[in-house]
Amino acid sequence: MRRTNARGRPWHSERVRDQELDIVVDAATAAGAPLVIAGVTDPEDTAYLHASGARPDTVIALYSATKAFTATAALQCVEEGVIDLDTPAREYLPEIGELQVLTDLGDDGTVRTRAPTREITPRMLLLHTSGLAYDMFDKRYALLARERMRHPSPTPLRDSITTPLLHDPGEHWTYGTSMDWMGLIIEAVRGRRLEDVFVERIYAPCGMASTSFDITPSMRGRLAPVHRRQRDGSIVPARVSPPDVPELDMGGQGLFSTVPDLLALLRVWLGDGSAPGGQVLRPSTIAWAVQGAPGVVVTPLSSAIPALTREADFFPGARKSWAYSFLRNDDDVPGGRRAGSLTWAGLANVFYWIDRASGVAAVWATQLLPFFDPVAEEGVAAFERAVYS
Repeated sequence: MRRTNARGRPWHSERVRDQELDIVVDAATAAGAPLVIAGVTDPEDTAYLHASGARPDTVIALYSATKAFTATAALQCVEEGVIDLDTPAREYLPEIGELQVLTDLGDDGTVRTRAPTREITPRMLLLHTSGLAYDMFDKRYALLARERMRHPSPTPLRDSITTPLLHDPGEHWTYGTSMDWMGLIIEAVRGRRLEDVFVERIYAPCGMASTSFDITPSMRGRLAPVHRRQRDGSIVPARVSPPDVPELDMGGQGLFSTVPDLLALLRVWLGDGSAPGGQVLRPSTIAWAVQGAPGVVVTPLSSAIPALTREADFFPGARKSWAYSFLRNDDDVPGGRRAGSLTWAGLANVFYWIDRASGVAAVWATQLLPFFDPVAEEGVAAFERAVYS
């Protein structure tokens, strides 16, 4: 097959085309990114893959790029009738029904709450309208996180998601730990660990060999360190050492993977839900899930913990919405992806997009904090322009 880009030109028929993309990727490491791995795929196969400062099969922390896997597994449950999107989530996982709405938070961490006016549903979790937030994007959650650190617990991951809601469920979009709770619901209805669900229903049909919540010996040997940009601009290794097996399979942030494996999942969404090892999602599910949910307005992400994230605004000034469960741009990006494309990212500046209209999906990944680092922000934008040039 002769692969072509969105403009109908050959992807791989001339090495010069690859070299143009290589230059863009290499420029990001020259500008200070510790490593960059980038890839492009059509609905059938990877069309381009290049690594700078690493190997193409280097294992990276996906952070919130994990959400694409959990959304896929959740929609499989919906297809099979084991999850109803509008049934109260507590019917699948009673503890989620215990979450209260925050009404007041004292400077000393004193919390006052009230009962929510409506119940959280799986639909709200997929759309991030549950009221759950992240500490790095909200000052109140950041204060709660600091209080937790003063009282060490044997279950820090569980504690980090057992937090008050910032508003009543269904009120508006707030980005946070909703997909971690969705992962727990999937475990509950499947009666298995989330990792085991993914192994059978995503990794195996997609042919993924290096994706897991666990760090296997093979993956450990290829694991890229996460780096952090200091205030003076210097870059140093972060103090992050993931365990072999986590306390909790965090459906919103816990996976480790490679760019080739992530591209394999993007192909499921780029096409009709199929993979080399079988159908992952029905074509009708894909067609429905990629549509933006009515009334869900996506807002910029503020920075409550500057060491972890800068302020982040995807497509400033452009129309955007939230699908199940991706950011959806509702306008064409000049020189880039088409309207209706899906996208999201991971904390260590792992970015991807799925452009079904053009038949192109791509990943641009590094392992650098804080999120929306200028080198990463400019690097992925330059890569997208080069892909569509």
